[in-house]
Amino acid sequence: MINSLLRYGLIFIALILLQLLVMNNIQFSGYVNPYIYVMIILLIPVEISAWLLLIIAFLTGLLIDIFSGSPGMHASATVLAGFVRPFVLRIISPRDGYEPGATPSMLTYGFRWYLLYTVIIIVVHHTALFYLEVFRFADFFRTLTRVLLSSLFSVTFILFAEYYRKGR
Repeated sequence: MINSLLRYGLIFIALILLQLLVMNNIQFSGYVNPYIYVMIILLIPVEISAWLLLIIAFLTGLLIDIFSGSPGMHASATVLAGFVRPFVLRIISPRDGYEPGATPSMLTYGFRWYLLYTVIIIVVHHTALFYLEVFRFADFFRTLTRVLLSSLFSVTFILFAEYYRKGR
């Protein structure tokens, strides 16, 4: 228990620092803004209680908001991603169900499953975040382009990180 708590704590700190120090400084023509801190929500064990997942999601988004100077946008988008996660896990569950104590990973459930899981959560998060940022539909297609390109970049980075996290 303490070992896994320490491991998740270190992953949490590493992803927050990576987001704040590296990823927040990457922007391509205003269209690609990678947000990989959402990987925290993706890595949490399947059987975590919903209230704890939402608290972790809120604290993650709040930390990004505090250091990025955005007024609650990351917190709300991350809470939405945390809220949607149990439904996504239920919809894409393997035929045999989830193993007790398992964490969603490419190694455990395969590449296709993990890709679908990651894409859904990232697109939900990025859609909420970018439309909250713009907060109008006048730039609907420009914002949609930002959502798609940023989601593509974020998913690619998360897949690489997941691939190397398991030591393949």
